[in-house]
Amino acid sequence: MFRRALADLPQVEISAYTGLTVSYASKIGAHVLVRGLRIGADYEYEREMALMNRAMQPDVETVCLMSSLEQQFISSSRIKEIARLGAEIGSFVPSHVSAAVVARIGDQNQ
Repeated sequence: MFRRALADLPQVEISAYTGLTVSYASKIGAHVLVRGLRIGADYEYEREMALMNRAMQPDVETVCLMSSLEQQFISSSRIKEIARLGAEIGSFVPSHVSAAVVARIGDQNQ
């Protein structure tokens, strides 16, 4: 789903890994982690994570980007709840993600 959603960004690479994100970043030669912030609680969590990451890998910096006001309320748990209750989620996620979520929710409800 990530690959399809970001297919128009050839400079973005999607890869799976296990372990600490900061360790993986260092392993592949990345020097910056980009994280998204929606609400104030995200800031505190990400701040603590960035400080811990810096202590483990000082050469990897964390940059946090604020989401737009129009999207701050969107979260995966809300999307799943809306889908479980049978409402349309297509205005919040790409169509292929909506189809996958609805299919998974349907499988869980059976």
